[in-house]
Amino acid sequence: MPETMQKAVSLSTIDKLRMLLDITKTISRSLDLDEVLNLVMDTLDSLIPYDAAGIYLVKCSRPFTEWDEDTTDETCVFHTQAVRGYDIDDLHELHLKMGEGLIGHVAVSGKPYISDDVRKDPRYINARAVTKSEMVAPIISNNEVIGVFDLESDELHAYSNDDLEVLMLLSSQVAIIIEKVMLHEQLIEKQRLETQLEVARQVQLELLPARDPQLEGFDISAYNFPTEEVSGDYYDWVRIYDDQIGIVIADVSGKGVPAALLMAFLRASLRAATHIGYAPHISMSKVNYLLWESIERNQFVTGFYGILDATNRTLAYSNAGHNPPLLMEADGQARFEDRGGVPLGMFRDTRYYEYYETIEPGQVFVLYTDGATEATNPAGEEYGLDRLTEAVRQCRELGAREMIDFIHRDVIAWTDGHGATDDVTFFIVKAL
Repeated sequence: MPETMQKAVSLSTIDKLRMLLDITKTISRSLDLDEVLNLVMDTLDSLIPYDAAGIYLVKCSRPFTEWDEDTTDETCVFHTQAVRGYDIDDLHELHLKMGEGLIGHVAVSGKPYISDDVRKDPRYINARAVTKSEMVAPIISNNEVIGVFDLESDELHAYSNDDLEVLMLLSSQVAIIIEKVMLHEQLIEKQRLETQLEVARQVQLELLPARDPQLEGFDISAYNFPTEEVSGDYYDWVRIYDDQIGIVIADVSGKGVPAALLMAFLRASLRAATHIGYAPHISMSKVNYLLWESIERNQFVTGFYGILDATNRTLAYSNAGHNPPLLMEADGQARFEDRGGVPLGMFRDTRYYEYYETIEPGQVFVLYTDGATEATNPAGEEYGLDRLTEAVRQCRELGAREMIDFIHRDVIAWTDGHGATDDVTFFIVKAL
């Protein structure tokens, strides 16, 4: 009998429990998964003798209660995390799946297993020519088998039920520590993503205009109310001449960082077209093509781009699938301008058209995104165009910025204080 085996036999239950406690204390000091599992393997031999051992983690997290014992699955395999006593090349060729071999059987059943003579065990898959007996215990976390503990011996009948109980106790401690390590890793990843989101938010804020435009005869203001750290809505204005500005509002499909990146691409493309001097419908066509060849097919942008001329009091514009602007007269009469084309980026050679609107003193021109009109109350009813019209009518005597605040408060009140579930942006032009 090997010396390590004689030492283990002489250990009392209390000694084993004390040693198990020491092992647990040792491995609980680290938050590095590889270090933790290798510490377990380095100290395990003093508790339970083995000639080869391994800890294998399951690469999928499917509850073992959903499996039956004859199940195998190509998508769930074992990842060799920490091993001792094996030929590494043999392990690389093994590629066990759920349900295969003794460790696959234990992973599926969720129950420990001892094979006194692996040569007589039909489930055994030979990874070591000299192995005679084997003991396998599941590593279970939150009722899911996340891995297995495997010990092999060159002796027959090497492991007892007492050994199995000790291994199960150690497995339960390893499961707790693995879960703690994974939670720590998730926390680190969450903090990393939050840092990236904050950087993206700061970049996006830099892309939005720092102030409202000043144009003689008009009171103009715009504002974005994001629902997340970064927004898929976009607004902008560009000085073309002293008496002309370009105004833009857009809504990128999706939310979060991908939408914000697409918004930044849209801004650069549209500003380039504006500085070249293209008319609104030509600018839209150019941007459409750039988006079409650059974004995924399931992405698109709704957008409105117009050139406001203060001298002639005209607005030349093109609408690419965006919400119809609201034009309200001084007496409160209103209509929606629903002329336009399809969203940007959907088709390669989309043709857009230019439309004209005269903005007379006392009129209000309201651009918005669907986050406002699609905001729902607790009963599931949308805010809608009628309520938007009424809110504009009630506040049309206010300044443009105060109008935005009034309408946004009305949307918040409609949702019973919860706010919209999508980004909300307003761009208001008042003719004085």
